[in-house]
Amino acid sequence: MQTSAEQVVDGRPVGKTGAPPARIAAMATASPRHMIRQEDVAAMAAGMFGGRLPEFDRYRPAYVNAGIDTRYSCVPLDWHDTPHGWAERSALFVDSALALLEEAARRCLAEAYVLPEEVDAVVTVCTTGIATPSLDARLLDRLGLRRDVVRLPIFGLGCAGGVLGLARAADLTRALPGGKVLFLAVELCTLTFRPDDASKSNVIATALFGDGAAAVLLDAGGDGPAIAASGEHTWPASLDVMGWDVADDGLGVIFSRDIPTLVERDLRPVADAFLARSGLRGADLDGLVCHPGGTKVVAALERAFDLAPGTLAEERAVLRDHGNMSSVTILHVLARKLRRGLRGRHLATALGPGFTAGFVLLDC
Repeated sequence: MQTSAEQVVDGRPVGKTGAPPARIAAMATASPRHMIRQEDVAAMAAGMFGGRLPEFDRYRPAYVNAGIDTRYSCVPLDWHDTPHGWAERSALFVDSALALLEEAARRCLAEAYVLPEEVDAVVTVCTTGIATPSLDARLLDRLGLRRDVVRLPIFGLGCAGGVLGLARAADLTRALPGGKVLFLAVELCTLTFRPDDASKSNVIATALFGDGAAAVLLDAGGDGPAIAASGEHTWPASLDVMGWDVADDGLGVIFSRDIPTLVERDLRPVADAFLARSGLRGADLDGLVCHPGGTKVVAALERAFDLAPGTLAEERAVLRDHGNMSSVTILHVLARKLRRGLRGRHLATALGPGFTAGFVLLDC
């Protein structure tokens, strides 16, 4: 799928209508207040699963090999000591997600010196909880957004949501000449940990996932990084790779295949095809901005794109400090790289349920 950038001006894609590309005016991140240490999570998991899961000792090294020191959670670690049903988890999700999104959005707008009433559209991505009315509707009064603001809530993109949500927000920016679009992402992965689920996927999830939020303000003016092109690829017969199994007490994570192997074997050809549609090759890139799903995924990305081991240092740093926050993770990576002066042409990529790869071409 190609959503934009079918014309090239001065060697740079500008969009199929010739409209100027959406640009990042500002971005901000937010984390919940409970910091959890990986060794404490490992001890909790040993107590939770060790006595009833004979294979647990085989999974125990995952807590060390995950490359994670700390994560942030909307609930304290001992919240998981007692059972919690779907209704309680959903109520916690709405309250915690709104608080994080409001914090990230206010920081982002303040950085851009933009008032809430100047925002013309809001795109919200989340896959770890549901809310109707949606999160963006609930934010109107909290943020003081206009009553005619355009809203686009997106559910189900998983870890790819950071890239694909940014792409949708960029498309909307070009469709609203002179408009300002606020892209929001929030994931509360820790609320999906379920002590009664002794599956390998749930155990591995307790070793990887954390909570977080991010906000990005887009407009078509200024000199911020441009969203020069976007695209995606969904592989056939791949619905079972990752997703949710809906249970009475919440959402259960599904990992059914070796994702690092899929990344190393299958991602580069579709990334090259995406670049080719913009008249580019891998050699034309100055770097990558990747979703660090785990240390094995980061290593697989480096091999897939012929990068020296350790090249994706900021990806590893975000994973170390925050764990995998699903769609939010790559936005934390991008924010860190922009703060460090990211320049040139970069490919942002993430993978999620579908099984789908999302791409955004950044011109910084």
